[in-house]
Amino acid sequence: MSDTTMSAPSKEKAKSSRPGTLALLLNNSLATSGLIVLVLICLIALAAPILPLANPDVTAPADRLLPVLTEGHLLGTDHLGRDILSRLIWGTRISLAVGLSATIIAAFFGSLLGLVAGYAGGRTDTLIMRGIDMVMAFPYILLALAIVAVLGPGLLNALYAIALVNIPFFARNIRGITLGLSRREFVDAARLSGKSPVQILFLEILPNVLPVIVITMSTTVGWMILETAGLSFLGLGAQPPQADLGSMLGEGRKILFTAPHVSIIPGLMIFALVMSINLFGDGVRDILDPRLRAGSLTRPVSRTAVHREPDEIPAPSEKGGVLDVRQMRTEFQIGSSVYKAVGGVDLNLKEGECLGVVGESGSGKSVTAMSIMGLVPTPPGRIAGGAAYLDGEDLFAASDRRIRDLRGGSVAYVFQDPLSTLHPLFTVGDQLTEAITIHQPMSGSKAREKAVELLSLVRIPNAKERLSAYPHELSGGMRQRVCIAMALANDAKVLIADEPTTALDVTVQSQILTLMNGLRRERNAAILFITHDFGVVSALCDRVAVMYAGRIVETGTTEEVLANPRHPYTAKLIECVPVLGEPDRRLDAIEGRPPVVNNLPDGCAFAERCPHAQASCRTGEINLEMSSETRGVRCLFPLNSGATA
Repeated sequence: MSDTTMSAPSKEKAKSSRPGTLALLLNNSLATSGLIVLVLICLIALAAPILPLANPDVTAPADRLLPVLTEGHLLGTDHLGRDILSRLIWGTRISLAVGLSATIIAAFFGSLLGLVAGYAGGRTDTLIMRGIDMVMAFPYILLALAIVAVLGPGLLNALYAIALVNIPFFARNIRGITLGLSRREFVDAARLSGKSPVQILFLEILPNVLPVIVITMSTTVGWMILETAGLSFLGLGAQPPQADLGSMLGEGRKILFTAPHVSIIPGLMIFALVMSINLFGDGVRDILDPRLRAGSLTRPVSRTAVHREPDEIPAPSEKGGVLDVRQMRTEFQIGSSVYKAVGGVDLNLKEGECLGVVGESGSGKSVTAMSIMGLVPTPPGRIAGGAAYLDGEDLFAASDRRIRDLRGGSVAYVFQDPLSTLHPLFTVGDQLTEAITIHQPMSGSKAREKAVELLSLVRIPNAKERLSAYPHELSGGMRQRVCIAMALANDAKVLIADEPTTALDVTVQSQILTLMNGLRRERNAAILFITHDFGVVSALCDRVAVMYAGRIVETGTTEEVLANPRHPYTAKLIECVPVLGEPDRRLDAIEGRPPVVNNLPDGCAFAERCPHAQASCRTGEINLEMSSETRGVRCLFPLNSGATA
């Protein structure tokens, strides 16, 4: 068998290193503490029938108000001589049962009403929600008192009252989420498939709402226990001789000064129980957040963390240029794995130059662009090495204040989806003037005049009238033009465009490319253009850098790379692009998938998919060999002139 046809030894499928449910919970020390306390309380309460406890309802007037640590009465006795420890454990058992039962009842009926109202809409929604509004018009505790007054004092009636007054809380939350989900495309697809409204509601929408219901329940149980204890404290819940924590607290208040332990002990138990439930509920909420499962264990900070050794910071290259990226490495720490999204990238941009970065999805293009100005979220991202110089200034060493000044000022971004980039609740004019006034002190009228000039510059008709338009009132091409205008608002030296034409039709795409090409020549701005389409590169870029698995595998002028690709991956990408006038041209897909960057193979990362790979391609480090100032390839056996992949 020849070296060309050799295949790498099969590897066992790597076990996922993403943190599991228990690992995420244990990572949260407060939630773990709450869980430990809650489990301990629940186990003791459940074991009440088998524990050697005195009868909690038997009175012994001769032993009344015994202090804590009395022999035979560890926590002392109350005003009737009843053992406080026994009553505390049995009372906790009752309070837990009532709190959980009330939460389940409120969650079931409230969520059902919210689902029906949000999905049905119209008169059904109006009728249900006006009824909910009527219930919420009364202070909930007063409403609970009124219900118990009508039904009569008792623990079961208190349970019903607490559950009823909390139904609106669940109904309003679930209704709002359902209302948004009912207008999503997957619901339309379910309708087209012939599913009934009941099937859509419970098979399509409910699974998406269920995590919210669980989270709401986990953070409501403690509040239910407090409300039940409050009613019992007022004598409307548990009735003598039955004990729950609220009734024990109410009985102890009469002798608070003569025997404080009688009321302090149940009060401490209520505090420990509710706090442990709330802390554990917060942990459950975090566990059910899919972003947390991806490794974001805390809220992302405003700037990517930089973890690099001072003695390993590379100096600026001799090429100069307005933007000089040197050996930049960006990693993501997810669980116990480190994903090397950018593995040592060198880029150089001169004034008025357009550099295209090309590659498949997941090759590291966007992470490279976002790393330059510290926009990669931390956690889980971090700059692990290298440097990015803007006019000789090391951006990774700059202060947070300096980075804020440079963002949108010297370096501007144009992202792929303008609808999600623009704020939906502010007009185009408000957002444009904000982008101007943040970096240029000027009056509001002057800023609006400049905003009109910018919209005219990007060829938006009726620019003055468009200032009062909201993003949803504009077409995709118009929104992208607004984003470009915002990027040009402060005469940025570097414009980073991250696939700004991918979501646009061919006609609008051509207009945007022509516009960007004209603007960069007029303003002499450098453009870093991220794309996966060589057709776009040929229309706009002076040079091109091809990325694969977080590294540059080939670079050169656009004409050189398109006419004579040296790396097999580049050749494959070019072969995927259709050419007008060549209907018989074969469009080859690249076999296989890119490697996972937390388990990159030795040698060339493309070897598994490369038809020209040999044994030596799968060992050692393969460097980017530069044959000229602009031309380079990371390949041991580069393609010859005119060769195909």
